[in-house]
Amino acid sequence: GLRTSEIHAKRPDWQLFRDGCPNGESPQQIGARADCVVNRVRAIKGNVLIFSSGHFLRVLAARWLGLEPGAGKFFMLSTASLSALTYEHELSHPAIQFWNTTRHVSD
Repeated sequence: GLRTSEIHAKRPDWQLFRDGCPNGESPQQIGARADCVVNRVRAIKGNVLIFSSGHFLRVLAARWLGLEPGAGKFFMLSTASLSALTYEHELSHPAIQFWNTTRHVSD
């Protein structure tokens, strides 16, 4: 793949969460994958642990809340951070319990 700087050299207005990766998935395709995960998690109705890449998790959080895949740009994630998606009282009210917590990582 290309580095961000290489993509910007060719396309100065490029934005990952709007345009996707060149020769890769579009934000809509990533959103569809995230929707599959959301549906599987909601069907379990219990605690689920998910490990994934940061960009996918950002889209997953957006889709969890019913936002467009591009809204993932608002959910910053640090390396080795922890986040918890939850519900407020019932399955029809998705929420974020905590996001991008790194307290468990020592310097």
